[in-house]
Amino acid sequence: MKRILSYNVNGIRAALKKDFLSWLTMENPDIVCLQETKAQPGQMSEEEFNELGYHFYAFSAVKPGYSGVAILTKEKPAHIEMGMGNEKYDREGRVIRVDFSDFSVISAYFPSGTTGGPRQAFKMDFLADFTVYLNELRETIPNLVISGDYNICRLWIDIHNPEKQQNTSGFLPEERDWFQSFVEMGYVDSFRELVSEPDHYSWWSYRAGSRGKNKGWRIDYNMVTEPIKAKISAAGILPEAVHSDHCPVWVDLDL
Repeated sequence: MKRILSYNVNGIRAALKKDFLSWLTMENPDIVCLQETKAQPGQMSEEEFNELGYHFYAFSAVKPGYSGVAILTKEKPAHIEMGMGNEKYDREGRVIRVDFSDFSVISAYFPSGTTGGPRQAFKMDFLADFTVYLNELRETIPNLVISGDYNICRLWIDIHNPEKQQNTSGFLPEERDWFQSFVEMGYVDSFRELVSEPDHYSWWSYRAGSRGKNKGWRIDYNMVTEPIKAKISAAGILPEAVHSDHCPVWVDLDL
């Protein structure tokens, strides 16, 4: 059994100041996928994660204090892949992958598009290009876990007040259409395989006490490829973790 946990920390240095290490020690997942680290190598207290028993791998954006992904794993991987081989996205530090003998884990930070215009177009380009990357990867690595902040609510039950949000980036019809086609290609939403109730969210605006009122969005996922769908044994969301405007999402896999 492996527990894989994904968390957009909205700045790893800020999270560390909020006792992130003690929380991680208590939760004790096998693999942790981080997004929006907003730090360069050497700035992320890597040694402290090593002391907790994790191998620490990070892929940072060229621009300081922006984006960035990381993976912490107790088991040393056979291979670490920084980026997806596309400079357009890799300069923003959006994808990192670790390969084990029989499966691979990806930590991905999808563009947000909330500023509209060019960034929304960039987001749609990323969705298309990342899908091609994954589909090609599956030919040699069929067992994939794609964890991260997708910046899209997949279903109407994944967002508070969906009727009023359909013109908002993150819940646009074309974004949900992409997600539906992604699922139809054989990528499985591990949480929704087991939980069908509404009102489970992973991100809340800092405005208007949204988190306390649970007016949120579910935009963080542990997606798995079809061959390991049967290995999903449990999945959940940890809204009580408050190091970020996001909270962690996890899945247990019998790997």
